Amino acid sequence: MEHIELFFKSIFIDNMVFATFLGMCSYLAVSKKVSTAVGLGAAVIFVLVVTVPLNWLLDQYILQPGALGKWLGEDYASYDLSFLSFIMFIATIATMVQLVEIIVEKFAPALYNSLGIFLPLIAVNCAILGGSLFMQSREIPTIGLATTYGLGSGIGWFLAILAIAAIREKIRYSNVPPALRGLGITFIITGLMAIGFMSFGGMLTGGDEESKNETPEVVEKIELEKEEIIKDTGAEHSQSIADNTIKVVE
Repeated sequence: MEHIELFFKSIFIDNMVFATFLGMCSYLAVSKKVSTAVGLGAAVIFVLVVTVPLNWLLDQYILQPGALGKWLGEDYASYDLSFLSFIMFIATIATMVQLVEIIVEKFAPALYNSLGIFLPLIAVNCAILGGSLFMQSREIPTIGLATTYGLGSGIGWFLAILAIAAIREKIRYSNVPPALRGLGITFIITGLMAIGFMSFGGMLTGGDEESKNETPEVVEKIELEKEEIIKDTGAEHSQSIADNTIKVVE
């Protein structure tokens, strides 16, 4: 269940483009044709699925304070290499991007030529680096969840660029005001799509906004207050009295 929740949350609620606006340069530049957008989106999915779990391993066993002590002994437990996070993450990403570039050039030369400079630029795509940094900052506990997060984030970015590419192909035949043609209308459409994706925020709460505030700590506090009221009253209908009192307090 945890994997499914994280998967859909990273696609719709924490979408790389519509929630955090990462990877916008490639998103805007390579979204003029659906075929090109599909190729770049697939490459981004592959890179995120591979680099996020790899960087999770680097973070857990090398970069975190005391991580070296887990497998090199207590003598290295005091080492803190977290300042190398950016360098190590980018090195991993660059290696995977080079692998993708070699594969695409070998098996899909037409796609390789259409992507142009933007394929190697995946190495510095902030959505790719953002996936690893979000994984680190959110303290994803297992490599399985890290892989799920990478897959969901990649699919979310893929859906975003695929949607805008399909819309831009249709807009080409529309009567767009001259001042808004090109990036102008694309930014407006992206903003509207981002607003639409905000509605997915109710997926995890069932649309009940009040449930967001019902943290385990709040629920536990309410239950303790119920028990105290029941204990103090000792009446036959103390349970219902406690429930009514809690409702008034809320």
